[in-house]
Order: sequence, then structure tokens, then C-alpha cells
Amino acid sequence: MFPMLLVAALAAAAPIFARASEGIWGIAPCALCLWQRWPYWVAAALALAAAAWPRGRRLLGGLALVAVLASGAVGGFHVGVEQGWWPSPLPGCQAPRAGSGGSVEDMLRALSAAPSKPCDAPTYLVPGLPVSMAAMNVLYALGLSGLGLILWRRGAKA
Repeated sequence: MFPMLLVAALAAAAPIFARASEGIWGIAPCALCLWQRWPYWVAAALALAAAAWPRGRRLLGGLALVAVLASGAVGGFHVGVEQGWWPSPLPGCQAPRAGSGGSVEDMLRALSAAPSKPCDAPTYLVPGLPVSMAAMNVLYALGLSGLGLILWRRGAKA
């Protein structure tokens, strides 16, 4: 029970930290940043369900780890967008560009109400450390899924 509660707390900590970084440091998230948060919430819910339901602990715990890895996969995709390896398919990730052939009024109407950050502009949390927040998410997801796998396997042997 306790290992799944730990996985749930650590899974929920990632999107909570990301949201806190917006308020504390004024970091604006892009569309892919927001997508990376949802699998952590799913993982936290699945891990809580695994802690509450002993008969389903193995299945739900495994699904929680898959959800953590899904966030890491989105983070890895985001790192590729940041590095220019491939474009993002999300329309919210594109920076507004001038010269679309319309008038100035048309361009102003096309702007979103709230400014959005393009996905190919990396956000660095630690000055001097060339690891973007998306890359930090990949590392965190790999670490949490590794820890979760160890705890999950120990629980399966018990």
C-alpha cells in the first residue's frame, strides 16, 4: 500500500511543481508543456486506486507506471521540437508569423487573447544548466518509472 501512495505523491508532484513554477518564476507553459501534465494526474489516480484496492494493485500499479512513461514520451517529443528535429503538430505551438497575406487588422484578430509560448522555445529553469524543463520531465519520468518498477516488483513478490 505505502509504495503505491509514494508513487501517487511523486506523480502528482510533477504537475504541481510545473504549475508552481508558473506562479513563482513567471514561466509560461506551451501547449506541449500542458500535455505533459495529464499523464501524471492519471498515474497518481491509478496509483491511489492501486493502494486502495489490493486485488487490483498489480494491474493498476503497472498502468500507473505506463502513464508516467507516457508523460516522459511527450516530454521526449517536446525536446525534439525544441531542438528542431521535427515540428510540433499542435497548432498552439506555432509562433504567430507576419506576412500571411492579410491586413494588419486580420493579423490582430488572429492573435489569441492570452499570449502563448511557442513549443520550440525551450525554458531553462536553472541558469547555466542546458537542460530544458521538457528534458527535466523526461529524466523525472524515467527516474519515477524506475523507482515505481522496483516498488511494483517488490510488491508482486510479497
